[in-house]
Amino acid sequence: MNDAAAASDLTPLPDDWERALVIMAHPDDPEYGVGAAVATWTAAGKDVRYVLATRGEAGIAGMPPDESARVREAEQRNAIAHVGVSELEFLGHADGTIEYGPALRRDIAAAIRRHRPELVVTMNFHETWFPGVWNSADHRAFGLAVMDAVADAANEWIFPDLTADGLEPWPGVRHIAVNSPTGQHAVEVSVGVDAAIASLAEHAKYLAALSDDPIDDQARRQVLGATGGPDAAERYVRFDLYG
Repeated sequence: MNDAAAASDLTPLPDDWERALVIMAHPDDPEYGVGAAVATWTAAGKDVRYVLATRGEAGIAGMPPDESARVREAEQRNAIAHVGVSELEFLGHADGTIEYGPALRRDIAAAIRRHRPELVVTMNFHETWFPGVWNSADHRAFGLAVMDAVADAANEWIFPDLTADGLEPWPGVRHIAVNSPTGQHAVEVSVGVDAAIASLAEHAKYLAALSDDPIDDQARRQVLGATGGPDAAERYVRFDLYG
């Protein structure tokens, strides 16, 4: 199926919301595609915030974890400015060894209660990233926890200590959007692509460890690839939609 045919089959992601919370595992995760949707949303006046599980301390070969965490947090803080995001929170979980379970669900539920979004956005947590490409353990564990934590955030009897700490239950999440290359819901993001490329390019030390190609070239290639391919006439970020 060509890009034009695929685009014509997509259903627009609902826009009946004012605040979105992008919840992902690592610095740079929001920048691979979702950033173009975020830039489009914030340009339209939506409130978008980021919560990340880790500081990416295990993400740069040859760089000690403490240094990597400092570098990658700073790169992420620079990245969000390009797409209209000002609120960024790190949950402090260990990069590379995220474990699904009540502790992780509690931390995510607390973040949802703090930020009180109507839309939660997370990344592909299926077994494969693309067909034939295995997804990371962190992505698989964390994404599943995000899905469950939305219900936890709404339930007064799950993690009642959060309520005791002043975080009232939040049943207001209308939709969960999971970024996926095969998703059938989409956001048209032509106006957000340049901002997304600039956002990803802020992860300069991380990208330099992945390839000798110029940083701007890497960022452009990745964002264009995630939004329809290098020659697409229209650009979309695709999602699986729940709710």
